[in-house]
Amino acid sequence: MSSTGGGWAQLRQQARSLETQTETLFHTYSQYASSSNIPTKASEDELRTEVQLQEILEKRDALVSQLARLLDSESAHNSSAVKQNNLARHREILSDHRRELLRLKSTITDARNKANLLSNVRSDIDAYRSANPAAAEAEYMLEERGRIDRSHDMADNVLSQAYAVNDNFRTQREMIGNVQRRIVGAASQVPGINGLIGRIGAKKRRDGIILGSFMAFCFLILLWFR
Repeated sequence: MSSTGGGWAQLRQQARSLETQTETLFHTYSQYASSSNIPTKASEDELRTEVQLQEILEKRDALVSQLARLLDSESAHNSSAVKQNNLARHREILSDHRRELLRLKSTITDARNKANLLSNVRSDIDAYRSANPAAAEAEYMLEERGRIDRSHDMADNVLSQAYAVNDNFRTQREMIGNVQRRIVGAASQVPGINGLIGRIGAKKRRDGIILGSFMAFCFLILLWFR
């Protein structure tokens, strides 16, 4: 009974350790799938990582089989629901990791096929240009013309925006001028407003004269007592 329990615990520990190793290898292998510039041929590191993943999955499959046989050898009374749940969980994780490996391999294969296709297209274009220098020159001139046209379009857009802003400012100035004229016109129509404005101006001038005279007087006193 104790030897059976010890064997179960040891096998489960090995299974968990291999699951952790699988996650680490998946992290490395997924970088090849997410690479924006995947090489046309698999590198040695990529192939080594893929082989390690396959080997670990085979080891885990063997461990799950051993756990299943060990659980079947126990009597119905001794076989606990916890062990059955643990075995089902290990099988589920193994199945998920197998699907993840297939998905990553498919992603890497598709990306590599696209990279090879683009490489072949570039090679064909380069070969055509080498064999037809006149056509290559004409194509280059067309590309330059396209870039110049795009630059002109961008400049036209900027000028259009500047003209629109200028028109907006002119409209705002006209609106402000109209408001000012309306205010002056309304003020001139109010009875006695011009006289009031004149008296206010006269009072300001008188106050200015008085203040200037006082300052001049103080300045003369200061010069007298020096």
